[in-house]
Amino acid sequence: MKNISQPLLEEYQLGDLKLKNRVVMASLTRARAANPGLVPTAVMAEYYAQRASAGLILSEGTWVNPQSIGFINVPGIYTQEQVEGWKSVTKAVHDNGGLIFSQLGHIGAGAHPDLQNGELPVAPSAVNIQSQSFTPEGFKETVTPREMTVAEIHKTVQDYKKAAQNAKDAGFDGIEIHAIAGMLIPQFLSTAANQRTDEYGGSIENRSRIIFEILDAVAEVWESGRVAIKFSPVMLSSVGIVKPDEETIPLFKYILNKLDHYNLAFVHIVGPSEDLSGTPVEELQENYFAHFRNNYRGRILANLGFSKESANVILKEGNADLVSFGEPFIANPDLVERFKYNLPLSESDRNTYYSGEDNGYITYPKAVYSESYK
Repeated sequence: MKNISQPLLEEYQLGDLKLKNRVVMASLTRARAANPGLVPTAVMAEYYAQRASAGLILSEGTWVNPQSIGFINVPGIYTQEQVEGWKSVTKAVHDNGGLIFSQLGHIGAGAHPDLQNGELPVAPSAVNIQSQSFTPEGFKETVTPREMTVAEIHKTVQDYKKAAQNAKDAGFDGIEIHAIAGMLIPQFLSTAANQRTDEYGGSIENRSRIIFEILDAVAEVWESGRVAIKFSPVMLSSVGIVKPDEETIPLFKYILNKLDHYNLAFVHIVGPSEDLSGTPVEELQENYFAHFRNNYRGRILANLGFSKESANVILKEGNADLVSFGEPFIANPDLVERFKYNLPLSESDRNTYYSGEDNGYITYPKAVYSESYK
């Protein structure tokens, strides 16, 4: 069946960047930087280049400093060696006609002493978030972290700024601040994980302060139209105690209202993967993305395990400007072409997601189709 017009495949003007389509490759942790320096490799460059037909690629979550590390073999962007490695990735993507943002992250209390040279992880408060960390010996339960001093918070903000500069030096087209559940920023937002009584704890304004300090810092490096941020306001599982509570809805209304003044590239919103009935965010169950559209005037990038069909629907409804796809990009490097020509999607092998090998990483073939499809 030949392609019929669909919003997903339309060009899109993202500030001063022209996207070939509205398909965004979401960040996917693949754990292929299997070297002591956590340096991006030539194989990683090939992997991203294979997927350059996406309108925009978001890199895997990338550590902003050594304290942020919470998962083995995930690359950083805090050393010059890492910057040089990323240069090969961005060049490969650009040579294949693509655009790529660097996703900058810090896992905070989700780290483990095994990944921190025996030191305790740092976090807003000395509270075990009751999650798991992927260590060289496999998954381990998180421990009670050490509370960050105000000076350490300020230093971390500057580490984001330095990482943003490194991303620019490495040839990225922009950055996305990683703020989904399980990371440091949501730990500050959480009333369960953040028990501080200073200017970074207590009120909604104080708990969200670090977001805007980071955005202000990276704005000294990047134009605001090249900066994005990603949230998962209603994630219920796999994140320990960092979960939605009675303050989640007013918290995000405050955050979104304040973000209106930042003119960001987009706000990336992850939708609910579970039924919200009976939870403090139950009212978001219906018309989830419309709620965020009604509370934010800027661009919204939606993420919710979309299919081609459901993605086109949300774009037609106007409740999102772009749609991101994660898992489908693993086994379908040519996902955009498969959408265009209505071709079936290949299934990925979960056993190879974090294996560190080429198999299941750069070995998925592109679809074979007749010229009659074109």
